[in-house]
Amino acid sequence: MIRRILALSIFVALAMPSSAQPSLPSSFQARTIHSPANAEIFVRFGGTGPAVLLLHGYAENSDSWAPLAADLMKDHTLIVPDLRGIGRSSKPAGGYDKKTQAVDIRAVVAALGYDRTFVVAHDIGNMVAYAYAASYPDKVERLVVMDAPIPGIEPWSEILQNPGVWHFNFHGPDAERLVQGRERIYFDRIWNDFTADPGKPDEITRNFFTATYAQPGGMRAGFAQFTAFSQDAKDNQLFEQQKLTMPVLAVGGEKSFGSLQAVIMRHVATNVREAVIAGSGHWLMEERPVETVALIRGFLDASPEERLSPAEYDFPQHGNPGTGSSGVSDIRTVVLKGDPNQVGVYTIMLRVPAHTRIAAHSHRDDRVATVISGTWRIGYGDHFDETKLKALPAGSFYTEPPGQTHFAETGDEAVVVQITGFGPSSTDYVDADRDPRNSQ
Repeated sequence: MIRRILALSIFVALAMPSSAQPSLPSSFQARTIHSPANAEIFVRFGGTGPAVLLLHGYAENSDSWAPLAADLMKDHTLIVPDLRGIGRSSKPAGGYDKKTQAVDIRAVVAALGYDRTFVVAHDIGNMVAYAYAASYPDKVERLVVMDAPIPGIEPWSEILQNPGVWHFNFHGPDAERLVQGRERIYFDRIWNDFTADPGKPDEITRNFFTATYAQPGGMRAGFAQFTAFSQDAKDNQLFEQQKLTMPVLAVGGEKSFGSLQAVIMRHVATNVREAVIAGSGHWLMEERPVETVALIRGFLDASPEERLSPAEYDFPQHGNPGTGSSGVSDIRTVVLKGDPNQVGVYTIMLRVPAHTRIAAHSHRDDRVATVISGTWRIGYGDHFDETKLKALPAGSFYTEPPGQTHFAETGDEAVVVQITGFGPSSTDYVDADRDPRNSQ
């Protein structure tokens, strides 16, 4: 019996991979590229196929992408820089606002001979990725953001009130002196606060990343990422006025940001897919690498040709009173094609809860609609009139001509409606007092 147990123990030990520090594939090449924004950016790159730009977060460096890079390099080219001030990139005195770092990243992509790329980001990398996508929207094929807020984009003000983000305000010379020689204690607090698994990141990974920031100037530069948040917020509120139109995958760890990541991104983008990694905290590459890699690969490899069954409509988990919702907060909308806020054809899907009434309103664009499920009751006129409603069951068609006022309601069941129009669209209520946006 003892020998059987011993043999089983040896088998298990051999079968389980030994822990090692994170590292990008050894076949990757490395370069240091000068940014016109006064920084030297260290980047590694390799693989073959469409280009994917990976932007890491705080308390990590570019090696944190090891699981994803090992998978994607089989059929993608990976571009994996260390952000300004982190890892082997230079640590200038300034330029840590994310708009400036977007300039760094653009210089890297161009110097390597690429133009349009996919972009995948985590944590602080989200903020740089958003600034990059907003500054160079025609250079981003698809965007993946994972588990972090965007300064200035709601619910940013609420997030800042959470004591869990104490480190956002911990910076400056005194903080540097307090942390010097105690970097591991400081980072342990951050890693432990945001993980769903106390063993992740593991000891070897923690020691490796700590050494990255313990090098001369490392903590000053790391803290500078947070010092720049006030400027980032101002820049992002300007960026927000022109929403991103490329497909966006917003990923949250179930024990961390969860579906909130998609809520944030729907403020700044029109085509957002929501995903939550079950059982994970903030450190997705360390806690749930297999699930996270599979999710990202599926999104990057998705064809621009869309074929969706009703079960595949990716409605948000919470109401999002955007185009198509008539400003009603409980109506959930998803953009299937185009951008309702820009010139061109778009298609949206909306799910209207049971017992919802929408007052008389109009749209400036010409729209046509099909009832997908449920019974939609709609009428035309300048005020809600029960006698003018017509019940339209699933499969019904109706029009919303430009400027034509109309009103609608649902009965005892929710209704799903698909609408196609030629943007830009708008929603204008006959009676401003009945516009639900005025009470939000």
